[in-house]
Amino acid sequence: MAKHFPIKTLIGLAQDDVDAAAQRLGRAQREASEAQAQFDALVRYRDEYHARFTTSAQTGMPAGNMRNFQAFIDTLDAAIEQQRRLVVAAYGRVETAKPEWQRHKQKLGSYEVLQARGDATEAQQQSRRDQRDADEHAARILRMRAEGV
Repeated sequence: MAKHFPIKTLIGLAQDDVDAAAQRLGRAQREASEAQAQFDALVRYRDEYHARFTTSAQTGMPAGNMRNFQAFIDTLDAAIEQQRRLVVAAYGRVETAKPEWQRHKQKLGSYEVLQARGDATEAQQQSRRDQRDADEHAARILRMRAEGV
């Protein structure tokens, strides 16, 4: 059983790598989701504010209010653009983390296959030893009977 210790160590280390990569991927996905939610909220707010302004502008509005509105919309547009860039960057981190997680998962799977092959080989060898021992025992019994013991 000691001969399997190195593969078990490798499997343990690979599992740790998979877990760490999965945590990084999960964190990246959460950050992307949060960035997207903030982007969507900003766009909704801008659309609602624009609709309210359009409604009030139809009934007449002083020029100063019009300039304030336009300045505020410009500020919202800048915030939306900045948030859009954050969303793109966050999804980029997700796309970077996915293949890293997949590589670690594949490596773990390879080690597990090697361990399974080693276990199967060991089981086959043990089966052969058991069969040989049984055959020797049966032969010993036949010899003892033939000798009249």
